Amino acid sequence: MTSTADIIVINARVLTLDPHYPDAQAVALGNGKIIAVGTGEEIEAHRGPSTRVIDAHNKTVLPGFSENHMHLFSGAAELDHLQLKGVTGLAALTEAIRDYAQGRRTQKVLFAQGADYNILGEAEPLTRQHLDAILPDQPLVLFAPDHHTAWANTVALELVGILHGADLRPGNEVVMGADGFATGELREMEAFSPLQAAGGFDRYRLGLSTGGEPEPYPDAAQWAQDIAVMRTGLAYCARHGITTVQNMDGNLYQLQLLAAIEKEGGHLPCRVQIPLHFKNFMSLDMLDKASNMAASYKSDWLSSGLVKLFYDGVIESGTAVMVEPYADKPGDRGEGLFTPEAFCAVAVEADRRGLQIAVHAIGDGAVRAVLDGYAAAREENGARDSRHRIEHIEVVYPDDIKRFAELGVIASMQPPHPPGCAGLPLEPTISRIGKQRWPVSYAWRTLKDAGAHICFASDWPVSPIDPLVGLKAAVTRKKWSDSDPDQSFSLPEALAAYCVEGAYAEFKEDRKGMIRQGYLADIVILDSDIEAIDPDDLDTVKPVTTICGGYISFSD
Repeated sequence: MTSTADIIVINARVLTLDPHYPDAQAVALGNGKIIAVGTGEEIEAHRGPSTRVIDAHNKTVLPGFSENHMHLFSGAAELDHLQLKGVTGLAALTEAIRDYAQGRRTQKVLFAQGADYNILGEAEPLTRQHLDAILPDQPLVLFAPDHHTAWANTVALELVGILHGADLRPGNEVVMGADGFATGELREMEAFSPLQAAGGFDRYRLGLSTGGEPEPYPDAAQWAQDIAVMRTGLAYCARHGITTVQNMDGNLYQLQLLAAIEKEGGHLPCRVQIPLHFKNFMSLDMLDKASNMAASYKSDWLSSGLVKLFYDGVIESGTAVMVEPYADKPGDRGEGLFTPEAFCAVAVEADRRGLQIAVHAIGDGAVRAVLDGYAAAREENGARDSRHRIEHIEVVYPDDIKRFAELGVIASMQPPHPPGCAGLPLEPTISRIGKQRWPVSYAWRTLKDAGAHICFASDWPVSPIDPLVGLKAAVTRKKWSDSDPDQSFSLPEALAAYCVEGAYAEFKEDRKGMIRQGYLADIVILDSDIEAIDPDDLDTVKPVTTICGGYISFSD
């Protein structure tokens, strides 16, 4: 007897990403699963009197996108901040800030996002004096797109007592001027977190800044506010065709918020994985909390089981850890947030507990140290299908490329991140890396050809959340030099990196990442045929319908 579908999608160009059945014309969904994939005639047999029929008008239907590295809670809260992407020059910056500040005079701190490192030009670094001239009497903080550097005006620095500097842990810095005062540049979280706390933004950043819980615990009004922020983030994901979020910061509070939303509606607009963020000031017994989170949250809607760490910072601020010195800073290799020995201890213990590990490692020195830690865990605990991850991998030392496949390590990478992609400027990054290292920078193709599993993501709000922006960046990637290898992906490879490899990274390749009978009913319908569109126009494609678990989470 043919089962009756809750939803059927007809007249579609279905890219299943299933190598055994790559193309279809229609899909039937029922009870949260894909019950059939096939021709229009085959799927019509599943239509019943209450079946909802969606006509795709011969446009592309895909598995729902898996956003394999993002920051859901803080990204959602930042949607209300001043957005500076594309703003260049002092005049444009002044206008944007003053326009935004109007009507916000009661806010204790104003926040802006997406300020380019060279927003005033390559020859003029941004300072507190520039910001004082724009807004002298209200605390103001601008964040770089990567969220690893901020710039504050004088009253902001005075507000949290760091105008004369601060004693911070390695890898964090209040940059000081020759006059003995802070320049306004703040490097890494420990330097700028006090300003986020002063501006009431700290709850949204706890998963990044401390990995801890809000103290005191939010009252009813704050809880309601945070639920609203989390709903905003989930809806923003669904609008972009995302059905799975692999969050890359986390604490128990985020899980509690999401569990409350799920309980109220019976499901979430997106499936979400939340890690424990393990910080360098934590002791190993904090991994008890990660184990408890993993045991308590393990459904297909909401799960944990992941430990996230930061090993280093970013290239632009010189806080990424390199094997050889920066090309423009002789003798400077950057300073890790962990020592190799300390990281090895965490990796061995987390692996012993059966937890998956994901580590932010951008410089080749950090990547090597993380691989060494994973190798130590395997030697100590024995080999298993751990699928530990390294996030970003913006530079990799040639000798370490083969180790990804040898150790079964997933390379989690972001197509919008390379300079020259998605509108990013080339400088200062490519000069800081140095031409000798260009061939092994953002080396997606090199790692894939060496046998590594590659999953793609945006790192939102660092880069635009839109997977179509990422797809365009992946397939149109340009070389910085004719002698560099081509690191671009084909469209099928890039789609697989978002969907198939995203499911693999979660150990869920048996039930999602493809449009296949019996898999979870997670699909997205686009407004175009992406196989026919010019690659340079991929970022103009938009989702018209997102379905997660058989529920319509977005419809245009």
